[in-house]
Amino acid sequence: MANRLKITGIDHPGVAANDVEQLADWYCEVFGYEKWFRHRNAGPLNPVWMLKAPDGTLLEVMPKDDTARPERTTWTPGWSHLALRVANLEEAIAFLDTKNVVWGGSVINAIGGGKVRTLYDPDGNMLQILERIPG
Repeated sequence: MANRLKITGIDHPGVAANDVEQLADWYCEVFGYEKWFRHRNAGPLNPVWMLKAPDGTLLEVMPKDDTARPERTTWTPGWSHLALRVANLEEAIAFLDTKNVVWGGSVINAIGGGKVRTLYDPDGNMLQILERIPG
């Protein structure tokens, strides 16, 4: 259809952090992101980091405001979580255990196939690691 916007994919999710530098470092250390671009317009004490994953996708880490964090579940309305794909879920879990991550449950079947496990970053944001089964 000529009257439709052609989206090529998701550029980045964004996460508002208590401490931008600390949370950006955590994503780099734990998930292999690299600090790609630092934007200082948020103020010298509150930069915004664009992190790049090994596959080139981006994650924005920005300073939070004073809005209270609502209590959330996976099914709470609105954006819920960030699911990160891994090649081997068992190996990913073993590695994340060495980083003392906070798990949000056990391994369950992923919608659409595969296995998934929920965890939380240091700011309490919900993440999932997910292994898809080929085919």
